[in-house]
Amino acid sequence: MDGTVTGQSLIILAGGLFLLYKSVSEIHNKLEGAAGQPVNGTGRSSFWHVIIQIVLLDIVFSFDSVLTAVGMVSFTDYGYVDAMSIMILAIVLAIMMMLFFSGPISAFINNHPTIQMLALSFLIPIGVMLLVEAAHLADITIFGKEIHEIPKGYIYFAIAFSLLVEWLNMKLFKRSRNKAKEK
Repeated sequence: MDGTVTGQSLIILAGGLFLLYKSVSEIHNKLEGAAGQPVNGTGRSSFWHVIIQIVLLDIVFSFDSVLTAVGMVSFTDYGYVDAMSIMILAIVLAIMMMLFFSGPISAFINNHPTIQMLALSFLIPIGVMLLVEAAHLADITIFGKEIHEIPKGYIYFAIAFSLLVEWLNMKLFKRSRNKAKEK
């Protein structure tokens, strides 16, 4: 095994490991309950703990995009300060939008336990994708084979298909519940 570890690959690796840990531990807690916490989910994280996690995840997910944008922008055309200011503003706005919409999205997910489990399950392939991408960015070769990144379209298709099936299940449940009320 060989390769060159970069700062970018380390950050993406840490993000992938974090996602895997959080998703598997949350799924376990939902199914088995954490030590000293009820299984029904009444134990709540502190507000700042959740905010810090959202900001860290946003940084991990946007780090690769920021590096790509920095590489694509010609600082001589706009000036270094202007282009960097725009990128910083875009990241700050993205974090603010995530925080603004996190309440309604969280309420929807908490009201639909199957969506909650589906969302947690989505984090597992995304975490694996980040681990593979970190190995790819570090030019790691294992048993004479280069590690290539997983096309994101595969992950997006699996997520979209799963959401479509869940949406159909929700419609079916709602329809059967309405028929039961009519009787």
